[in-house]
Amino acid sequence: MAPLDGLRVLDLTMWRPGPYTTQLLAQLGADVIKVEPPGGEPMRMFQGHFDLLNRRKRSIVLDLKSDAGRERCLELAADAEVFVEGFRPGVADRLGVGDAAVRDRNPRLVYCSISGYGADGPLAQVPGHDVNYRAYAATLPPDAVSPSLEELPVADMAAATMAAFAITAACLRARASGEGDRIDLGMADVLAHWTSTVPEATRPQPAPEPAEPAPHVTGPVPGYGVYATKDGLRITLGVVSEERLWAATCGALGLDEAAGVPFAERLGRVAELDAEIAAAIARLTRDEAMERLSAAGAPVAPLLSGAEMLDLDHFRARGVLDSGPVRTAAHPPLPGGPVAGLDEHRGQGWHRLTD
Repeated sequence: MAPLDGLRVLDLTMWRPGPYTTQLLAQLGADVIKVEPPGGEPMRMFQGHFDLLNRRKRSIVLDLKSDAGRERCLELAADAEVFVEGFRPGVADRLGVGDAAVRDRNPRLVYCSISGYGADGPLAQVPGHDVNYRAYAATLPPDAVSPSLEELPVADMAAATMAAFAITAACLRARASGEGDRIDLGMADVLAHWTSTVPEATRPQPAPEPAEPAPHVTGPVPGYGVYATKDGLRITLGVVSEERLWAATCGALGLDEAAGVPFAERLGRVAELDAEIAAAIARLTRDEAMERLSAAGAPVAPLLSGAEMLDLDHFRARGVLDSGPVRTAAHPPLPGGPVAGLDEHRGQGWHRLTD
């Protein structure tokens, strides 16, 4: 008998972080039903990747934009213990399957939302992918280059593992108390908290000496990777297959002729199109590039140092640095407490540590 036998999980996630979260639960015995949109999850186009992240699950297709599809989803949620979604903040509510609607049917449910920057905070509505979250969390070195297709997506995998841990912990509490919870997990939060635990990574560093910029390294697709700016700093872009984000990026950089190139064609012109983006960014300072791209709704993030990350309003607003990367509504994590002296509690029994 596996540790999570009998745990019912309804999985509305796509791509990598959410599916890996629920696969971790499934491999420990949870019964996972994967809800896919009509036509299937887009990741099925990359069958090798899809297969590695979706083992030991069942699949059903529901159109959540229809009354019947939404109602069927809520019926399944009523008999589940866990509900996992990976939409951008606000989308689940608009579809009628947000935390309030789902837990109205099932108050014992653990509802987990996984998003790039979390459900609230200054960056909550900013689009992004793994390379952007790593940049804001100061987990990329100052001389970072664009990742290759084979590079481990650290933010995705770290967040998925943390989500599986948070879900399991919340389920323990829900089974004991009869009260469910809502978990709000931001991928960038997890890495920012990791960075904050390494003193050397968060010390202010002297500004780098001006140097001749290194040649641009092309990423796996145009518009995904690390780009040098005119002032010797770097930003990251996180366009993958999304036509909207590609058009926004090209529009912000004055590359109007490239804005309408569809994804399939972009895959055949990776070096050419990515070089155009790199050249346009190289004519701007980091602040100028961030302002233009952010205003257009492009998936952009500055490559921050550890000290810059600690000073960022977003992570402060979300309490990441003090209370950790897991945010829960009903049973919030405890804040950082005292550090015990060596053998300080000799002779004491079990008790709850308080400030």
